[in-house]
Amino acid sequence: MNMTTITQTDVIIIGAGPVGLFAVFELGLYDMKAALIDTLPMVGGQCAELYPEKPIYDIPACPIITGQELTDRLIEQIKPFNPQFFLNQSAETVTKTDDGWQVTTSDGNILSAKVIVIAAGGGIFTAKRPALEHLADYEDTSIFYAVKKTDIFKDKHLVIAGGGDSALDWTIFLQPLVKSLTLVHHRDEFRAAPDTVSKMYALRDAGKLNLEIGKLTALHGTAPYITGVEMLRKSGDKHIISADMMLAFYGLTMKAGPISNFGIQMENNLIPVDTEKFETNIKSIFAIGDINTYAGKQKLILSGFHEAALMAKGAFGYIYPEKRFRFQYTTSSSDLQNKLGV
Repeated sequence: MNMTTITQTDVIIIGAGPVGLFAVFELGLYDMKAALIDTLPMVGGQCAELYPEKPIYDIPACPIITGQELTDRLIEQIKPFNPQFFLNQSAETVTKTDDGWQVTTSDGNILSAKVIVIAAGGGIFTAKRPALEHLADYEDTSIFYAVKKTDIFKDKHLVIAGGGDSALDWTIFLQPLVKSLTLVHHRDEFRAAPDTVSKMYALRDAGKLNLEIGKLTALHGTAPYITGVEMLRKSGDKHIISADMMLAFYGLTMKAGPISNFGIQMENNLIPVDTEKFETNIKSIFAIGDINTYAGKQKLILSGFHEAALMAKGAFGYIYPEKRFRFQYTTSSSDLQNKLGV
C-alpha cells in the first residue's frame, strides 16, 4: 500500500526565482528552514528561463551580471541552509491545518509548514506565439522565444521578430555573433528604450543588420529546421528572408495560476500586502517580489530582496512565537557567521 509522505519544514516558498532564493537566506539567518516549489524544471525563475545570458545592470555592487550568474551566486549563498526543492511542479492546493498549512503539488507531493511565502514573480508565464502554420514543428530547434545559450546562434542567419525591449536588446547583443541578422516588426514605431532604438538604427545604417517592416506569414523548410521566413511587407510585397533560426519576442502571457484559488485577496492578478511584513490578507501567508502590490511598488529584484528581509521578521513570529526577534548584523554577529560557515 502506498503511503503519503508529508515533508515538514518551517516555511514553504512558492517560486524559486531570485527573490524566493534570497528569502531562503533571510529565513535561514534566524533558524527557519525552507522548501521551495516551482513550475520550472530549474531554479532561477525568469532570470534562468528567459534571459540567463542577458546582462542585468541594477543589482547592487554588481555593475553587470547575467541572469544565470545571479542565480548561481544566490544558490551558493543559501547552501548553508540546505533548502529543499520541488521543481517542475506547481502548488495546486493549500489547506489550513491545526498548526499551519499543507500544500499539495501537481506531482502529489505534500508539504507542511507554519508559514507560506508566495514569491511567484508574475505567476505562470508563457510566450505569445506568432500565428504561423506548423510553428510547433520547429520550436526548440530553430524557433525560440528566449535566449538560454547565445552560442547556438553563432554564425547563423537569424531573424528576430518583435519591437519591444527584448527584441531590440537581443538584436544589438547577438548582431556581432551571427552571420546575418534581420529584425522584423509590424510597424515603424518601436516600444523599446529610445537609446536602444537608436543603436539598432545605427547598426542598420552601417549595413550590419537588415530591418523589415511587415507581418510574418509563413515558414519555409523541413521540420524541425527552417530555411526561411516569409513576410508581407508594409508596401504589400511578399518577401522571403533566408534564415536558419528565428527568435520571436511578442511578449508574455502572465497568469496567477493555482495561486488565484488559494482564497487570498487579489487585484488584477497581484496580491495586496502590508509594507511592514509583506503579509497578505491571510495571516501567516506572505507575498514578496513581482507577485505583490502596494503603494509605491517597483518591480525590481532589489525591491524583492528588501521585501524578503522584512518578511523573514514577520515569519519569525509564527515559527517561534515564544521568542523575541533579535536583529543582528552578519558583519558582527558570531552566531550568524557560524551559521554561514565563515
